[in-house]
This record gives sequence, structure tokens and C-alpha cells, in this order.
Amino acid sequence: MRVLITRPLEDAEPLAAHLHALGHTTFVEPLIDIVFADGPELDLTGIQALLFTSANGARAAARRTPVRNLPVLAVGPATATAARNHGFAHITESNGEGVEGLAATIRATRDPKAGALLHVTGTVTAGDLKASLSPQGFTVRVERLYEARAAQNLSGSLAAELEAGLIDDALFFSPRTADLFVALIRAANLEAACAKIGALALSPAVAKALAPLPVRAVDAAAPPTADPWLARRNPV
Repeated sequence: MRVLITRPLEDAEPLAAHLHALGHTTFVEPLIDIVFADGPELDLTGIQALLFTSANGARAAARRTPVRNLPVLAVGPATATAARNHGFAHITESNGEGVEGLAATIRATRDPKAGALLHVTGTVTAGDLKASLSPQGFTVRVERLYEARAAQNLSGSLAAELEAGLIDDALFFSPRTADLFVALIRAANLEAACAKIGALALSPAVAKALAPLPVRAVDAAAPPTADPWLARRNPV
């Protein structure tokens, strides 16, 4: 099975290694490039917990503070793993989907009187944690510590693989990446080439973003991890 990975390079490389171990081959085409912002150490005075809505949020925070003992609330397993890999010690993983699921976890586990929450995110954010939590009395400080720069076009190599029908499956981990893939496919007039591709959408929101393309099938992973889906795919 030849699998297209659309994640940023830092996430794509370990995923590709995992797929290779399962007997698949991969084509890595990062549709988003992550650029971290340099700056002074984060001021964590009065902060009761850190909020990460992406693995890159965890990476960005780790670059800007040596503190690792503050509680962390992470939006999902990939984000929690990234936080753990960067040494954060006290991690609570959301049980729900997306930002609203994380907001529900915060309401259930944190006290608004215990201090402010620091949401480390990028310049573009899915959902609004601050707006979701303010009615319950939470103070949320937002630090935008990275930029996710979108690709302007598909690489010639990927276009050639798609046209030749060499891509069997594709992995999509965010609605933004799925939206971008749809736009770039349309710009390259490659919609018809997608008819043979099976897609893994890591959530229903991602699957919805892929709906405009005539892909062979879209699976929404439940729970949100690629492993059960990959286990159903046999290498060729």
C-alpha cells in the first residue's frame, strides 16, 4: 500500500517510519510548514495550567519555557504525546472532539478561581477556547507562538503520482489540511485522479472537509488515531 502523508514534516517523519514498519510505502507531502516564533521566556505568573490544541502548541511552549511541572490539558492523543515527549509531566487528555471537547474537559477538571489558563497556539486557531470558557469565569490568555504556512501548490512529483494512480490511501489529520488539499487538487485539475484513493480523516470534521473530492472512500477514525485504520489495510 502506498500512503500519502500530508502532515507537517516533524509529524510526517515518525508516521512514515511507523507505516514502513507495517510494510507500507509512503509519499510525504507536507501541506503546511510550521514556523516557530522566537522571543522571550513565557511569563507563567498566575497560570494554573497550559492548554495545547495541537502538537505544535506543545512544541512551541517547550521552546519558550523550561517549566515542565504545570498541568497541561491537551486536545487529543497526538498533542498529549508531543507534550509528554517534551517533558511536560502532568497531562490531561480531552475525552471529547476538538476545541469544544477540550473546553468541556477544562470545565470538569479545573477551577476558574485557581488562576488563569495559558493557551499556546498558532496564528490560525480552530475554535475559540477563550470564548467557550469565559462564561464560566475562566481567564484564558492566548499566546500565538507559531505560524502554519500553507503550501501554494502540489509538488510536481505528487501530481505525477496521482495521475499515474500510484497513491492508494491518504491521511488527513486536520480540517485545515483537508480543505487545503481539496483546493490544491482543484487548482491542479486532479479531481478525477482522486477517485482511486481511500482517505483516513481523523475526525468527522476532517471527513466533511474532504467531501468535495471523489475519493474512493473516507473513513473517520474512532478513536482518533490512525492505528486501527492502518491495521485494516494490507500492504501490497
